Amino acid sequence: MKPIFAILAAVGFAASAANYTQYVDPFIGTGAVDGGLTGNTYPGATVPFGMVQLSPDTHFDPYWYKASGYHYTDSVIYGFSHTRLSGTGACDLIDVTFFPTVSNLRKSAFTHHNEEARPGYYAVMLDDELIRVELTTTLRAGMQRYTFSEAENCKVVVDMDHSATKGDWGRQILNSQIRQVSPTAISGYRIITGWAKIRKVCFYTEFSDTIRSIKFFDGNRAVSDGDVINGRQLSAVLDFGSVERVTCRTGISPVSVENARLNLHTEMPTWNFEEYVSRADTQWNEALSQIEVQLDSERMTTFYTALYHTMIQPNLFSDVNGQYMTADYSLGQKPEGKAEYTTFSLWDTYRAAHPLYTILSPTLTADFVNSMLDHYDAYGYLPIWQLWGQDNYCMIGNHAIPVVVDAVLKGVPGIDPQRAWEAVKTTSTTSHPNSPWDVWEKYGYMPEPIQTQSVSITLEIAFDDWCVAQLAQHLGYEEDYQRFIARSEYYNNLYNHDTHFFQSKDEHGQWIEPFDPLRHGANGGNPFTEGNAWQYYWYVPHNIARLVELTGGNKAFEKKLDDFFATEAELEYKNDNVSGCIGQYAHGNEPSHHVAYLYNYVGRPDKTQSLVNRIMHEMYNNSSSGYAGNDDCGEMSSWYIFSALGFYPVNPASGEYAIGTPAVDSAVINLENGKKFEISVKRRTPTDIYIKKITLNGKPLKSLTLSHSDIMAGGMLEVELSSKPKK
Repeated sequence: MKPIFAILAAVGFAASAANYTQYVDPFIGTGAVDGGLTGNTYPGATVPFGMVQLSPDTHFDPYWYKASGYHYTDSVIYGFSHTRLSGTGACDLIDVTFFPTVSNLRKSAFTHHNEEARPGYYAVMLDDELIRVELTTTLRAGMQRYTFSEAENCKVVVDMDHSATKGDWGRQILNSQIRQVSPTAISGYRIITGWAKIRKVCFYTEFSDTIRSIKFFDGNRAVSDGDVINGRQLSAVLDFGSVERVTCRTGISPVSVENARLNLHTEMPTWNFEEYVSRADTQWNEALSQIEVQLDSERMTTFYTALYHTMIQPNLFSDVNGQYMTADYSLGQKPEGKAEYTTFSLWDTYRAAHPLYTILSPTLTADFVNSMLDHYDAYGYLPIWQLWGQDNYCMIGNHAIPVVVDAVLKGVPGIDPQRAWEAVKTTSTTSHPNSPWDVWEKYGYMPEPIQTQSVSITLEIAFDDWCVAQLAQHLGYEEDYQRFIARSEYYNNLYNHDTHFFQSKDEHGQWIEPFDPLRHGANGGNPFTEGNAWQYYWYVPHNIARLVELTGGNKAFEKKLDDFFATEAELEYKNDNVSGCIGQYAHGNEPSHHVAYLYNYVGRPDKTQSLVNRIMHEMYNNSSSGYAGNDDCGEMSSWYIFSALGFYPVNPASGEYAIGTPAVDSAVINLENGKKFEISVKRRTPTDIYIKKITLNGKPLKSLTLSHSDIMAGGMLEVELSSKPKK
């Protein structure tokens, strides 16, 4: 078998002997102990971008605010499931659940004192029956090891009914199966609806011991005869008799039970648990070694745990034979050496996570983009929020567009520019939910009575259109360039020069009253999405100069930013996603993420540097409450990685990064092309946060921006910091 770490090395991770996994704490972000939003991360075992996320579920039916299935404040474990989401604001997956017992329990108390987690490994003691559970994974398979203190009546419950809350997103199990296929193996599948519609998850499990008996259940009804059961509320209790330890290994697949078996036998052919733990650790070290930094020990943990969280998703979706389930439920086939991916939380991750991937691994970026283009081929337009190969249409905008365009403009190899162009143009001209293009081009904005969340959608789609225009210009399509660059300026039509905010209009061009810039919207029924007029004021990343002009010039823009970070009114209509606040700035949700860097554009980089430093120190820590809001598939973590290095993609498709203030003492980015981009920071005390001098390859930077080409060419960025702002 080809080693799993060799597979990852082949897609862009350089080998390293350094131990970076020692700095990763998977419990960071798993639960806010004093209430409020959590990072919604999980502590279980996975490998970089793997299909399997094997972790405990601490709720009977995980729901919105326990979206990963695990919450640090809980004290009961209901099972160990093979799939889940990391950092999202909604719950799904939670598939193929196992639970060991000696007395037919279906849950157990646990304590953090007897719990351990590190990259690729998780362990816990189930206190009710003193059963130790250990977990590890490969890309498409998971291994569980159960050690029983009582070596009698040892059983394993296989639960195909356990899921996120039934009813949420219309969730229900349509069909499922559990089958005993040999004295030591079972298989099965389930078809389930939910946030992602009609998912099929197949599994194949082998046990280290003979199954002495098996009892099937459909709901509470026991079915003892036969070796297979079909239904919608299935579980099975497997009895192994008197043994001290039971180990099981499970392959999963979105395609078939046979592919799940093939995945298992290819990636996990032996019973050597420690070997797979070691391999997972090696994979994570290779992945994390892409960025070598020096920080104080506490911030080393913050940094490398954040980097770890950026590499949990997107998730591998093709089997070892290259097969995957397409968006139209047909069978797809990837060429040898290529992989299909899913879990694209694009409203979040286009801002910083995907730009980070373009630096760390262009090869993976090409696989991500080509997976989005595969979705387009089957679906007719690019994904909005793709999960298990299906679009759940969560959030607004068409933010696969900036990801695709950015990759093409950066010259990422392995992407067909013409195929990309067809996809982004069609997506921008074929109407679909929240994107009625006939309305867009008729009115030059989204009228609120016709399209709810109208202001947020107008601002976000204007940016997407700018991205389409850049690709059109790059490929020489002048007529298309003119069309989309004009559309990219539609945000002007919702700027109210009397209130100095972007506001909603009706279909007659009249401002909709009353207007309160502090009032938040959620995900419909309000002009703003998970934010308010203050937070969306700054969303013109493709034309900041025009936004400054609308505001009244540099001084007025600086004053508006000052007010934004100082206005701390108690909000009557605050949205639940708004957290981590500095005034109206809400670091716990993505629309605010670029705003601290905007002072750079009006001659006050010192204020950017002060705020970025404050956010890094106040909004991130090493506890279970370590994030100011949902990590959203690594987006919150990506903000930290970029900012700690000293720069951030304000316009994530421009190929430029705004300079902030580095938290690292030094850094080396090991590029896939074999070059190194190094960052050297000189500071005398921790209060030295203001840039006194900055050079690239010995020459002063001409502006407080760094280009993508500068980074990919390799070189040295030297930053000298002072405790006082430079005028």
